[in-house]
Amino acid sequence: MSSDPVVFLPGMMCDARIFAPQIANLSRDMAVTVAPVTRGERIEEIASNLLDLLPMRFALAGLSMGGIVAMELLRRAPDRVTRLALMDTNPLAETPQSATGYEPLVAKLRAGMIAEAVQMMLGGDVLAPGPERAEVLALVVEMAQGLGAETVIRQVRALQRRRDYQAVLRRCKVPALVLCGAEDRLTPPRRHSFMADLIPNATLCLVDGAGHLPVLEQPDTVTRALRDWLAQPYVLQRRVDA
Repeated sequence: MSSDPVVFLPGMMCDARIFAPQIANLSRDMAVTVAPVTRGERIEEIASNLLDLLPMRFALAGLSMGGIVAMELLRRAPDRVTRLALMDTNPLAETPQSATGYEPLVAKLRAGMIAEAVQMMLGGDVLAPGPERAEVLALVVEMAQGLGAETVIRQVRALQRRRDYQAVLRRCKVPALVLCGAEDRLTPPRRHSFMADLIPNATLCLVDGAGHLPVLEQPDTVTRALRDWLAQPYVLQRRVDA
């Protein structure tokens, strides 16, 4: 098992509670922390601020927007990241069209309609159907309200301006897990298969019965996958490009 501390990075609108099941389990026998993805106007600024706070070396697990910040941390400080887990995220930059698609969400947030903004992001078929779905949505609303509309708008603006991380993933040389809810329609499984193909020797895990937030929808399955990732031997991988 890895002796390095584990750093979790939450998704947009979320705080440490998004990882509550994993923190409760992993913290029994390892150091676990959650770092905020709220301090900055751009992904690069958020990552730069975090590097001043984080341990010298750490295993890094990011969900959704947290995964994008994780890729930026890997780009900036590859010698400090000892393992990488990317969950329900996206390595691609926004297109002008997809960036514009966030504007109705920003309008809801500016009007103080945080619950409606969460529903806009995670409603429909983004989460898997089931009895836990309403509870998960209610928790995300509570977390978003705690962060406040202005913070979430800053997160949206950072996402709109993010860079492409495909080249960063190709250079990744640490044990990597790419995990996705099998029913995620926001960052779908095919995107994660693509990411796993980019990373040398990455492990791909699709979580049945989960959508965009498998850490809460199927917490036991995610925790087992993370423990397997943390137990992988560290071998420096060398990629030879044709």
